[in-house]
Amino acid sequence: MTVKFEGVLPAITTPFNADLSIDHGAVEANVRWLVEAGCRGIVPCGSLGEGATLEFNEKVALIETCAKAVDVPVIPGIAALSTREAVELAKAAEAHGARGLMVLPPYVYSTDWREMKAHLSAVLRATRLPCIVYNNPVAYKTDFQPAQIAELATEFDNVKAVKESSTDVRRITAIKALCGDRLALGVGVDDALVEGVAAGAQFWIAGLVDALPHESVRLFELARAGRWEEAAKLYAWFLPLLRLDTVPKFVQLIKLVQEKVGAGNRRVRPPRLELEGAELAAAEAVIAQALACRP
Repeated sequence: MTVKFEGVLPAITTPFNADLSIDHGAVEANVRWLVEAGCRGIVPCGSLGEGATLEFNEKVALIETCAKAVDVPVIPGIAALSTREAVELAKAAEAHGARGLMVLPPYVYSTDWREMKAHLSAVLRATRLPCIVYNNPVAYKTDFQPAQIAELATEFDNVKAVKESSTDVRRITAIKALCGDRLALGVGVDDALVEGVAAGAQFWIAGLVDALPHESVRLFELARAGRWEEAAKLYAWFLPLLRLDTVPKFVQLIKLVQEKVGAGNRRVRPPRLELEGAELAAAEAVIAQALACRP
């Protein structure tokens, strides 16, 4: 199965009803809106999608809703507490419309390469789908080094891309030096987008795109075209919002931006709680300032 990992790929938030069940109607509307704005794929069940609080069957239903709503590739995040559950989720995702997978290390447990490689290998063997290896040592405490990623790419034909979220854009050039054009390279940290593209990234798995897809697609396209002066101007405006993607309460913050632009609501599942007090006021000030001078 051929999927080209390129362009802006939203890591979607999961909209909830008042009882905190998934609002599938809102999911459909959101992913269609994102694709109409120029996004090239949809990434459900990730960290921003509160994947750790979604039950297995909810994840499968969410994947299916996305796959039925849009024609672009749906590339769900595959993460679980156990390798067995991750394998079963990969199989279920393939059966319910996913066209690619984003494979994460296991939740909670972080250890050495022998164990982490065994986990990823089990998931990769369980599917025919093209896969993105997701490296996010900041959040998951597991750091896939460039040489380890190259090792996986050598052993598994369906390893096709890397989402690099270490915040170190030198990783992109390091992976490219080892793998050449074997892997598509992607940025997974919103406020490193322009730097990552300059280093050779071909796709962006983005967060603030959920609220501001037109600006996100425009920024990515300017950077990929090497139109650096125009990109720098848009990036300077966007950065205060993009930095909301890099803090522990990024889910609450991005959902708040969605609500402010009329693209969702701020509901989150516990243990997350909605922002309040001074924290909410500070976030609202940043958002209001950005939206007041929105290009």
